[in-house]
Amino acid sequence: MARTPSTAWQADATLRRYSGEYSAHSHDFAQVLIGLNGRMELELDGRGTYVDAASALVVPAGVTHSYLAQREAGMLVIDSPLRDGLERVRRFVPPPHWKDLRRRFDAEAALHEMAGTSTLLQRRPIDLDMLNERIGRELHRDWRTAQLATLCQLSPQRFHARFMELTGLAPAAYVRRRRLDEAQRLLRAGLSLEASALQVGYASASALAYALRRERGVGARALRSAGS
Repeated sequence: MARTPSTAWQADATLRRYSGEYSAHSHDFAQVLIGLNGRMELELDGRGTYVDAASALVVPAGVTHSYLAQREAGMLVIDSPLRDGLERVRRFVPPPHWKDLRRRFDAEAALHEMAGTSTLLQRRPIDLDMLNERIGRELHRDWRTAQLATLCQLSPQRFHARFMELTGLAPAAYVRRRRLDEAQRLLRAGLSLEASALQVGYASASALAYALRRERGVGARALRSAGS
């Protein structure tokens, strides 16, 4: 995106999707990349970093950078003229309300708010795509936080905290949501309650039926009728 190297224009923000590789380039304006979903690897003046759903990154004007998003990544990107706070590379924790897309995002206000955000050191990332694939392949498995943490080479405590940052859910709640999503799909496809429960890791048909009523407000019979 071409910009005039001037402070006359105001910062603005756009939602963008990245997929694949983007060759090295630089801008005469600064950018702030706010991760919404997915993960994007970056190289900034020869140094590697990344942005995921729990982080944001300042890319100063003039810094040569390239991107790699192996799977689609969603970003809220602020383009800004030169100003204090945007003169150095910085990863930070974005305020949760920045990601609430139901609200109008004020880029100028966000740049002022950045001064109070916590700087993030480079940390071992959580590969959410890998976890989703493993959980999806073995929904019947008794997934515990410690097992998921081992897959990411993190302690259970650090994994739990990082996972909450990324998804807004505890690992157990996330697995439960995946199980119920798949159970609803299977029931709509005509599978019996007993067979669905077995495939997604519930001990019995009654346990699955109770979980669907409690968390989704729907009965198995209604789901099967909707799919027929």
